[in-house]
Amino acid sequence: MTTAQLNTPNQTFDDTRQAVFENRFMQALNEGGMLQLVSLGHRTGLFNHMADGEPVTCSELARRSRLNERYVREWLGGLTVSGILDHEAEVMTYRLPPEHASLLTDSGDANLAVFAQYIPLLGQVEDDVLDSFKHGKGVHYDKYHRFHEVMAEDSGQTVLPALFDAILPLAPELTERLESGIRVLDLGCGRGMALMKMAERFPASHFEGYDLSADAIAWAREHASRHGLKNVAFEIQDLSDFDVTAEKEKFDCVTTFDAIHDQAYPLKLLQGIRNTLKSNGVYLAQDIHASSHHHHDRDHPLGPLLYTISIMHCMSVSLAQGGEGLGTMWGRERARDYFTRAGFSSVEVHQLPHDIQNDYWVLRP
Repeated sequence: MTTAQLNTPNQTFDDTRQAVFENRFMQALNEGGMLQLVSLGHRTGLFNHMADGEPVTCSELARRSRLNERYVREWLGGLTVSGILDHEAEVMTYRLPPEHASLLTDSGDANLAVFAQYIPLLGQVEDDVLDSFKHGKGVHYDKYHRFHEVMAEDSGQTVLPALFDAILPLAPELTERLESGIRVLDLGCGRGMALMKMAERFPASHFEGYDLSADAIAWAREHASRHGLKNVAFEIQDLSDFDVTAEKEKFDCVTTFDAIHDQAYPLKLLQGIRNTLKSNGVYLAQDIHASSHHHHDRDHPLGPLLYTISIMHCMSVSLAQGGEGLGTMWGRERARDYFTRAGFSSVEVHQLPHDIQNDYWVLRP
């Protein structure tokens, strides 16, 4: 179909709009390629080997990292043309400037290279998701290799650094109660990093973590044992019927970190949380910051990425369990409705200055 054929009495073809979109698309292709290279640099440790900001030759970097020089050379070339690395052609050296190193290694406050891993990770299940467009049954957790590993790194950028100074204080009495000794449950705990950090900080309290992933629970148990944490326990548990299986008024505090929206039956889980909380208990929920309406998310700084993660993982794993498929971008409006329907009488929502991606909810029976 030609441009002329697209024109109708009520619709004219905007050549400028086409050119703007073409330029944007070409830029996106390049930026997508850059993210793949950043993921490789993170996983191979190449960025860490360049974190000192000193110029290095390809052969020196290959020796230092114990990697194949031909692959290292091509990686250096890609990140040179991406503007990530400085390159001196006369002496054939490459340098990771400190301004970039602070965002791509552990030398700064946040390592953004962690998030680049989502692109190749989710691409591995594209064929499965494509089939799901036809049958609607979703993609099972088992298809997602390394997902809990990447999620643990993600949490390490957003939740763990702010846990004691910003997140727990959202419930003003909670830190003091943890110091005195209470029972805490983390649902959808993954590798349990937040739970273990709390267990180490508050030895008088007892902590339990439940997750469907056997691999994640095995990792958490091994890590807790290796660090001598006697006050934390992890269980493999399907939470789809937690509204029935939850022990009544057992826990003083329940937490979920980025876990509600990909559950099979999120409302049942929330009802179970309400049931298992003591009358003076508190539920802290971290979940994605969004609106429940597409048009309100047009200016979301991570909107396209989060919708991609939703369709490639969060929505699909829920549907694979025969669940609701709520999706990553369920939004504040729907979240508040679910929390209220689950029986919580007090519902507060906060955003933290360091975290544009998440909302932090404080809920009480």
